[in-house]
Amino acid sequence: MKSTIALLALAQGIAGHVVRQAEDCKTTGKAVYLITNDEANAIVAMPIKSDGTLGAGTVTPAGGKGSSSIDGMTNQPAGPDALLSQSALTVAGGYVFAVNPGSNSLSMLSISNRDPTKLTLVGKPAPIPGEFPNTVAASAKNKLVCVGASGSTAGITCAPFTRKGVGAMDTLRSIDLGQSTPPVGPTNTVSQAFFSEDESTLFTTVKGDPAVNKTGFLSSLAIQQGPSCGGSSVASVSPKDARFSPNGTAVLFGSQIIPGTNNIFATDASFGAAILSVDAKTGQASVAAKQVVADQKATCWSAFSKSTGSVYVTDVAIPRVLEMSAKDASIISTIDLSAAGDPGFIDLKASGDFLYVLSPGNGTSTATINVLDLSGGQGKAKSIQRFELGMQAGKSAQGIAILD
Repeated sequence: MKSTIALLALAQGIAGHVVRQAEDCKTTGKAVYLITNDEANAIVAMPIKSDGTLGAGTVTPAGGKGSSSIDGMTNQPAGPDALLSQSALTVAGGYVFAVNPGSNSLSMLSISNRDPTKLTLVGKPAPIPGEFPNTVAASAKNKLVCVGASGSTAGITCAPFTRKGVGAMDTLRSIDLGQSTPPVGPTNTVSQAFFSEDESTLFTTVKGDPAVNKTGFLSSLAIQQGPSCGGSSVASVSPKDARFSPNGTAVLFGSQIIPGTNNIFATDASFGAAILSVDAKTGQASVAAKQVVADQKATCWSAFSKSTGSVYVTDVAIPRVLEMSAKDASIISTIDLSAAGDPGFIDLKASGDFLYVLSPGNGTSTATINVLDLSGGQGKAKSIQRFELGMQAGKSAQGIAILD
């Protein structure tokens, strides 16, 4: 009898050890970043602990000014979703790149190898030949950074970057939005700039305005390799983009490249989300699958998780996260986060086995980042932390980037 009890205890001990090992083996990123988008813009950097949760971080001035769009419903400064965009900052090549919409510039900050929350401004913020820059994409492979602007002078512009900073921005590829500075939205604005998986193409989503029968589009710009300089080729971006409006879309917003495919998962606040199939040669985009989110207020932001193979999307006016299929955009699960009191969520990013979701609040509720554990697989996301940003950021905060 004693031997049986001993064996059971041993088995339970081994099982417990295996569970603990599994928990210890969860993969995490190193740090989460966002911009305050205040009058004096700054980057908030929070360390990711070994269990995926966030710890107290740092606030580093970006050297530029934040700004807020105008809410077309109230005619007042917008917040949350002050920039009407995804990817207000990004990480590439050991640097953080962040837009300064109030001073029409782009900041580049180096990330310390010893402490990922220690950021140092590299040179001076680079002037943007457009107004109200609200989204940025960077390619470590090509040493290029590209910015989308949504103000009265709107368009896409790119520049090389080195360890000394961002070079001169090239000629703006104009987008005729007919906007003001700051823009009135959320419709009729630039949504997100992002690179293809192989970083050979820059994509940019632009929202239309269904109220005036104006259709949005997906822009694609080819990355060109020029003559070598010191043994390495110099990349540049095509001076003219190709633009396509996939049938059935109108307000294209947050988008995710689906690895190993020619597909893009794109939210569209006019109905929900879609899978766009992109022709590798022409850049022509067509709708391969479509999912209506029947009770949405504004389905706008998205994040792809390599851990689950799912795409997670948020709504600024509903406190939940939808898990959707990267294959056909069907809804896999609904993660209800209403109990915590956040009014809704905007930017989000997945890293390792975790998802980080920003709620800037609305001026009366606290800005937070909700951390979800995705290690259980599809349909089993679990909320493990509601990290309050306190005085570090408020309703104008935007963007989430992660150092993996």
